[in-house]
Amino acid sequence: MIRESQTVEFKESWRDSHLKIICAFANTDGGKLVVGVRDDGKIVGVKDSKKLLKTLPDKIRNKLGIIPSVSVMRKDGKEIIEIDVKPSLMPVSYDGKYYVRSGSTTAQLDGRELAEFLMKKLGKTWDEYPLEKVSFDEIDPDAIEKFKDWARERIPSIAREKDPKLILEKLNLLVDGKLTRASILLFGKNPQKYFIQAYIKIGKFVSEADVVSTDEIEGNLFEQVERAMDILQTKYLMRLSGFEGIRRRDVLEYPEDALREAIINAVIHRDYLGTSAIQIRVYDDKLVIMNEGKLPPEVPVEKLKEEHVSKPRNPLLARTFYFAGLIEAWGRGTIKIVESCKQNGLPEPDFIEEHGVMKVIFYKDIYNEEYLRKLGLNERQIRAVMYLKEKGEITISEFKKMIPNVSEKTLYRDLKELVSKGLLVEVGEKKGRKYTFP
Repeated sequence: MIRESQTVEFKESWRDSHLKIICAFANTDGGKLVVGVRDDGKIVGVKDSKKLLKTLPDKIRNKLGIIPSVSVMRKDGKEIIEIDVKPSLMPVSYDGKYYVRSGSTTAQLDGRELAEFLMKKLGKTWDEYPLEKVSFDEIDPDAIEKFKDWARERIPSIAREKDPKLILEKLNLLVDGKLTRASILLFGKNPQKYFIQAYIKIGKFVSEADVVSTDEIEGNLFEQVERAMDILQTKYLMRLSGFEGIRRRDVLEYPEDALREAIINAVIHRDYLGTSAIQIRVYDDKLVIMNEGKLPPEVPVEKLKEEHVSKPRNPLLARTFYFAGLIEAWGRGTIKIVESCKQNGLPEPDFIEEHGVMKVIFYKDIYNEEYLRKLGLNERQIRAVMYLKEKGEITISEFKKMIPNVSEKTLYRDLKELVSKGLLVEVGEKKGRKYTFP
């Protein structure tokens, strides 16, 4: 027996309010509304089938603008009405409201969900929409000139172009002469005047709840990326000294190219319908970059560390950053981040998507609790490593004092396993044996 589902709904009799169900079918995967059947599937039939067969097609067309198939069927000696609805390529509304199917229920869309639905149905992305009544005076000519300089390699002819409007037209940043959302974000004098949430927030965290320093970065997206990098380097992160041969080399504690790539990814792929700024959280042992916005179904989070299709949420933003020479075109950004961290002797960063937020987590070194747990270490071994980070070395007797209820033999095996994994080295003979970092 057929049951109610995402594509099937039963009603004992016709009411005009059922038009919202038909609207929802059209806006989702299509479906069938069966009149004359109870919710439990029992057929009760309709008494006015001929009248409904005549009036329903016109009513549905006039109210919803679609023409479904309406037919009379006979089941168990009773007549029922079946309204077969095909999915619509265009958004369908009922009394000015939009509905979709979710499981076996009909849900009204509003707010952010409605905006995303309409954009998807109309085949447009958020950054493509024009802004009404926004003057070209809002565009910063200096930002255009900087872009021309950056884009010389990928658009050689741009250096000769004098008219800023023609440049924006060639970048598809004008629609019927109107500035798009992307054009304001990329080249606007004050993008936050129109998109108050379009900024970056940096904070120094000593714990998840305690923030000791914050900065907010506004301006166009190119400026935000550059200023975020400058502030991170001058205020939040340290430079470490090392040598390449006989040459001294100062390097940032996280690879600059990886950080820049991650920040650019955040401004390009973020969901600007959201209400939160991009966040960069700096901890003692890690750095987290967060932006609102789910990954597309074609690019699950586990694919980000391998070859994957490029599917930007905001293609105009991505395309313009590409022409500026700041990103690659083929979805290699996350792979480059991973490669850069490994080349600099750091753990692979984590890419995490949860509750509609995308996170990139950089780890300062391999000796942090999150990374050690990923290696499969037990809690005793993690405590040993954390102790060693603080003291510089550990002995079996010190380890025993930390964990008195475990045998010395077991603790010795724990340390030997850390040595075998290359996390520690063993120094000295049996009685004076110590463990330290390689």
